[in-house]
Amino acid sequence: MTKRLTIEWPDAAPFRGRDGAPIRLLAVSDVLEPTLIDARNRAAVSPIDLIVGCGDLDCYDLAFVADAFNAPIVYVHGNHDTDERWKQCGPFCPEAIHSTAILHRVGLSIAGLTWPGHRGKGGYRSERTAWNQAMRLATRRLGHLDPMIVLSHVPPLGAGDVPTDAYHRGFKGYRWLLERLEPTLWLHGHTPLAATSEWKIQVGDTTVVNVTGAVVIELLPPTTGTAAARRLRLSLRALARKAHRKRGPAADL
Repeated sequence: MTKRLTIEWPDAAPFRGRDGAPIRLLAVSDVLEPTLIDARNRAAVSPIDLIVGCGDLDCYDLAFVADAFNAPIVYVHGNHDTDERWKQCGPFCPEAIHSTAILHRVGLSIAGLTWPGHRGKGGYRSERTAWNQAMRLATRRLGHLDPMIVLSHVPPLGAGDVPTDAYHRGFKGYRWLLERLEPTLWLHGHTPLAATSEWKIQVGDTTVVNVTGAVVIELLPPTTGTAAARRLRLSLRALARKAHRKRGPAADL
């Protein structure tokens, strides 16, 4: 079943010139959602402005979804996405987001975190690489206040993962990044739906979504109250950081 999610986006800028129409994303990962194979089901979820992939969906299936909805696509690699396999798909599937790159699509800022470790058979996960990704992305976002979407294959630690399963546990670096950047949306795959009770959770102002299979995400323009609340939060955050810089490191000793 294709899951659905509606979110009020906290910035009006991406909706200018859309006459109030929402921005509609189709998020996919890990397995091809069977309902998308049928043209009647695809018609029921169209139109789609952008397809976002969170890894481990076969490149042929990813290309099929993009062609079937006639929509642009951005995605990150998962642990099963081997380089050898994806070289075969180069002629018909666009290149994945380079890790920590920030793209701008349909008026939205979208950052990608590919699988931090070796991909494919015998692949391993690297907490150190995940921390490096987190630090690089946090640095790139310095001074940027626009809301954003983060795509990763693995979720942050304690936010949509399976803490008791070493292979499906989230990354500590990603959790630090989540709390540091507070993106409006964090989309991931990797976690089996059967292993968790919720496919979406709220962490502060961030909605963390396990898109395994497919999720249609409808972004609505902000109401006056939402926009005002966001401006207030940003102002308070800027004041807090300014005060911290004035105190200096010695103040924390």
